Amino acid sequence: MTSPNRSRLLLITAGSAVAVLALAALLTNVFERRQEARNPFFRVVALSDTTQDPAVWGQNFPQEYDDYRRTTDQVRTRYGGSEGVPVTPTSVDPRSVVAQSRLEQDPRLQQMWAGYAFAADFREERGHAYMLIDQQFTGRQRVVKQPGACLNCHASMVVPWRQAGDGDLVRGFEKLNALPYDSAARNVAHPITCIDCHDPETMALRITRPAFMAGIKAAKASQGIPDYDVGTMATRQEMRSFVCGQCHVEYYFKGAEKRLTFPWDRGLTADSMVAYYEANGHKDWTHQRTGAAALKVQHPEFELWSQGIHARSGVTCADCHMPYKRVGAMKVSDHHVQSPMLNINRACQTCHKASEGELKARVEQIQDRTYQLRNIALDALMELIADIEAAARADSSAPALTEARKWQRQAQFYADFIEAENSMGFHAPGEAGRILGLSIDATRKGQNALKRLAVGGTP
Repeated sequence: MTSPNRSRLLLITAGSAVAVLALAALLTNVFERRQEARNPFFRVVALSDTTQDPAVWGQNFPQEYDDYRRTTDQVRTRYGGSEGVPVTPTSVDPRSVVAQSRLEQDPRLQQMWAGYAFAADFREERGHAYMLIDQQFTGRQRVVKQPGACLNCHASMVVPWRQAGDGDLVRGFEKLNALPYDSAARNVAHPITCIDCHDPETMALRITRPAFMAGIKAAKASQGIPDYDVGTMATRQEMRSFVCGQCHVEYYFKGAEKRLTFPWDRGLTADSMVAYYEANGHKDWTHQRTGAAALKVQHPEFELWSQGIHARSGVTCADCHMPYKRVGAMKVSDHHVQSPMLNINRACQTCHKASEGELKARVEQIQDRTYQLRNIALDALMELIADIEAAARADSSAPALTEARKWQRQAQFYADFIEAENSMGFHAPGEAGRILGLSIDATRKGQNALKRLAVGGTP
């Protein structure tokens, strides 16, 4: 064989060997990735329904735990979040950083809540890492004696409830609700953790809040679905919103036992809740300036989301606030729970093919318009409060005052519904506008009642 032919043969042989090695490496890598995907975690420690420390869960799920720890981030968006305000720690408040005061940003809120604890301290929301400490040391704790029921949404409660109820979750829930906050808080150690949303054996999503179990059963009954059991009847996709809806909801404390209750017997809309409260006569406090039996809305993200296009399209809370991501061969849900505006690529562009800049502009336009309407509603409410005060000074026994206070109660609830909800209308833009329209209309009706009094008409 001639030298050129021998060289060509050697090159072909060498090339073939390299190709075989490359193919073998590729097949090996594919096999390893498949095995990795088939076994998404390595069980380092055994978990049970008494394992509440997230660091222990993190030994089995290091990626999720690393994400969870990042909820300490403090990043502000246009209408939410907090960059953090440095403060000097004191004997009653050890925090060195707090969120911005919403009361300083908008003094109208103090007038809307005059005489209630929220008029003393109300701040921007921070990440889940701060949910317990921010409640423990809010100025509201120094104004009123809050009940243990407040811990339902601010602490990891599965273990404390089971311990207080001798193994019975619901019995423990009922027991700790009624305790003074300080006494109940001695039983908790963490903000929300893995155990509050996941079954420790299967990692399946689960509902652990008795108030949600009862609330969603009542809501489903109002839709013609009797005896709804969320633990056995909810789909996995529904659970990706239900676990968030355990806390991001409107609620009140029912009776002397302070049972945490969701006002969903008539449905999930704001006006169905007003009807519920009108029927049972509940009030959170008496308005200091007007004497109205007032209601304080909490954080009804779940209810407003349920009226929007994303809910109707099957898009869940987790799809946007905890979107999937790839880590090696694994597909994991991002446990760095945050605003989708800080993660547009994975939170929004999975479905929407517009640019990040375009999507951000769309969201902010919705929020800007909602904020403008919210300001109109609050300005109108401030006028009604002042008008009721003036009318009461002139004739405190006039029957028209009772009617005007009723309309203030409703106008305030509707305005507060959007103020307390943390998406500034984005979760359901049309519904947010409708609710603020109801607020403005209730204010108008209250002023009309006072007008009849002023001109000597039918009170």
